[in-house]
Amino acid sequence: MYGAKQYRQTQITTANRGQVLLMLYEAAIQNVRKASIAIDKKHVEAKGIAIGKAHDIINELVNTLDFEVGGNIAVELERLYNFMIEQLMKANLENSKEKLLAVEKLLGTLLEGWRGAVAQANKEGITK
Repeated sequence: MYGAKQYRQTQITTANRGQVLLMLYEAAIQNVRKASIAIDKKHVEAKGIAIGKAHDIINELVNTLDFEVGGNIAVELERLYNFMIEQLMKANLENSKEKLLAVEKLLGTLLEGWRGAVAQANKEGITK
């Protein structure tokens, strides 16, 4: 387990911004899925922890938005992220797998879009 944690930490510290963004989306999706499984198993604590982690990740995505560079795209992403945070809170209170699935689908759509953008940026040498 320690080796896996150390490997993951190395991945994060050596990744460019695009790769970190993709990792955040993947981790958020993973935690939403864990929360859904926890609802099925009636594991209230595990559900709360997983939703909390997904919430924290999405909140970090909000905090990293650059409104000067991103313009309307950043504004729309902020709205979408805030909607997802709201749905996560409702899912936690209502034990709603449907709300979790909606968040997972939104995150998945955004992840695919960002994968394409990151791949294009890497191809063009526009990475940081």
